[in-house]
Amino acid sequence: MSKYSIKAAVLCGGLGKRLRPLTYYFQKTMIPIGKRQKPLLEYIIRLLKLHNIRDIILLVGYKAEQIINYFEDGSRFGVKITYVRDDPKYKGTAGALYNAFIKGYLNADDILVYYGDILSNINLTEMINEHRKKGAILTLALSKGYRIRVGVAHLDENGRVLRFEEKPKIDLPVSIGVLVINKRAFKYLSEIVRSHKTPDIMSHFVPLLIDHNEYVNAYITNAFWYDVGSIERYEKLDELLDIIEKEFEVILNS
Repeated sequence: MSKYSIKAAVLCGGLGKRLRPLTYYFQKTMIPIGKRQKPLLEYIIRLLKLHNIRDIILLVGYKAEQIINYFEDGSRFGVKITYVRDDPKYKGTAGALYNAFIKGYLNADDILVYYGDILSNINLTEMINEHRKKGAILTLALSKGYRIRVGVAHLDENGRVLRFEEKPKIDLPVSIGVLVINKRAFKYLSEIVRSHKTPDIMSHFVPLLIDHNEYVNAYITNAFWYDVGSIERYEKLDELLDIIEKEFEVILNS
């Protein structure tokens, strides 16, 4: 029996439009986080290493040199980093993944895909073990108790507001931008790239696998996670400095 292999692919090529004006100067994964002001991507790299995922592919594009100059080959962080530059022919997150696939970089049993604007201390070891145990083609990390960022009105049939909730929590599980993809799934990527102008992993790839009756597994986590993908969200990080320091102490010291 051949030895199990896993690689990580981190999406860090986007323009980060929702983080402007910061991203006029920074690649969005390089914005400083927490009291130590480490780049967001360093938290991700160290999380992967902590869970013994040391073969890491960074899918880069906009301001790629900032990332490459900081992380180099990864040896300073105890990992091996390979860089794959986005191809303008293949747009969107699914296009970036497809570009790495056709170039032969996703040659492992499973690929852990991590969105580069997500800060989390998710237990990747547990997630991967569950994915393998269930034989899923794809496993999505999901979290409950997500707080909607706008107020929600409950109406009657005449449009009268019966109840109003400001930024309520919802019980539905939401994606946190981390997923494990088995190598069997990549045969579907070309279909997505051909049929969509800007093919997206979450909007197009995952639903296609479900439509083909493939086993897409849900990994429910109560781990800390935070979407840093907008200027409003980034500004609010100051309120979480103590929490971040506590939650990520082990990761930053790994």
